[in-house]
Amino acid sequence: MFLPVVMAGGSGSRLWPLSRSAYPKQYLPLASDNSMLQETVLRLKGSDHLAPLVICNEDNRFMVAEQLRAIKALQSPVILEPVGRNTAPAIALAALQATANGEDPLLLVLAADHVIQNNDAFLAAIDKAQALAKQDKMVTFGIVPTHAETGYGYIKRGNAVDTAYAVDSFVEKPNLATATEYLNSGEYYWNSGMFMFKASRYLAELAKYQPAILEACKKAIGNTAADLDFVRVDKEAFEACPDDSIDYAVMEKTDAAVVVPLDAGWNDVGSWSALWEVNNKDDNGNAVRGDFIGENTKNCLVYGSVEGRMVATVGVEDLVIVDTKDAVMVAAKDKVQDVKNIVNQLKAEGRSEFQFHREVYRPWGKYDSIDNGARYQVKRITVKPGAKLSVQMHHHRAEHWIVVSGTAKVTNGDKELLLTENQSTYIPVGVIHALENPGKVPLELIEVQSGSYLGEDDIVRFEDRYGRV
Repeated sequence: MFLPVVMAGGSGSRLWPLSRSAYPKQYLPLASDNSMLQETVLRLKGSDHLAPLVICNEDNRFMVAEQLRAIKALQSPVILEPVGRNTAPAIALAALQATANGEDPLLLVLAADHVIQNNDAFLAAIDKAQALAKQDKMVTFGIVPTHAETGYGYIKRGNAVDTAYAVDSFVEKPNLATATEYLNSGEYYWNSGMFMFKASRYLAELAKYQPAILEACKKAIGNTAADLDFVRVDKEAFEACPDDSIDYAVMEKTDAAVVVPLDAGWNDVGSWSALWEVNNKDDNGNAVRGDFIGENTKNCLVYGSVEGRMVATVGVEDLVIVDTKDAVMVAAKDKVQDVKNIVNQLKAEGRSEFQFHREVYRPWGKYDSIDNGARYQVKRITVKPGAKLSVQMHHHRAEHWIVVSGTAKVTNGDKELLLTENQSTYIPVGVIHALENPGKVPLELIEVQSGSYLGEDDIVRFEDRYGRV
């Protein structure tokens, strides 16, 4: 029996424009119909484990809860990190939470954004790791390399220990010549960032090598607040925590580190070229999603929106073409690591495309900004059955709601309305209002905003069932 700890933070900027800071890659269905977070949890089926403990940041909390709920895996409260402090503190929060009632489970630490194609081999490696972790070993999983990769850190193995090897050293990302030497030696593995150990052993090693991290995390977890499906830790205490990875803080220093080789079709999907590698391809080597027609097109990744427009290509090779509702990105497949430079430029220019999609998810549903101009904006809003937007008002904008399908229960000042298809209401500036879907099917409506300022921060909330007041 072990406790999966799934770390679901990270921004995934190298997969822009699909992955954005408000909707990073772990929440996207990149290699299957499920998101990568969902696949991380689902691949543990067949193993003897406790309900997964997921750690994420504040901004993505509702998306995490919704995706876990969809696969019936929201059985434990999600731990919220108020700020990012790297993997060593995140795992410390999980270990402290896991031992709070005197228990001491084995922790299987997983990143939420990996692809594993051979699940049987993955579960077999977990079985090996459990036996070692029960002996107080600090286990990491080393990916058996398939080529000389310069984008990963490496683990050099030492002497054999049962079904694994002692860790000789952790090595930073090498150049190509050094990576080739590592591959040929057979003594090096890619560093997967996955671990297994007793919760108590991790805390003991952290106390030995990074006591400041442990103390800050103890203070943070010692003052938690329950909030719907989440556990909020003390923000001030966690902000004071040093920023460090588990590799640097513990694994490189402990004498208990062992590495279990893992040959299971692992890929961290850290770039568009990596996504091309893990997807099925047609006879011309093209990996395609969405509506695509290609003429004399070879070895390309074409990622269009399933609901979007057709992508057509003629006479191209080795390209990545990504089409979203508000951006199109075309890159040479061997230059996709530089996509992050585009993201940095967007961020420097203050453009919203680095952070948000045109379609934005909220705990009550989603909205799609379908048109905008000077002093107006048009949104298509979808409200889930039984969901309700906050009771709110705006200082700078008026809103006109037109119901397309479903039923809307509307509070408009001192009036309460029940609107159905083709009915509408107008909400003047400064009027307190709310929107609820009392029905059994999604509510679709068009919202037309008009006013001098249309930013999302012009919302004064008076009541909210999702804790955002």
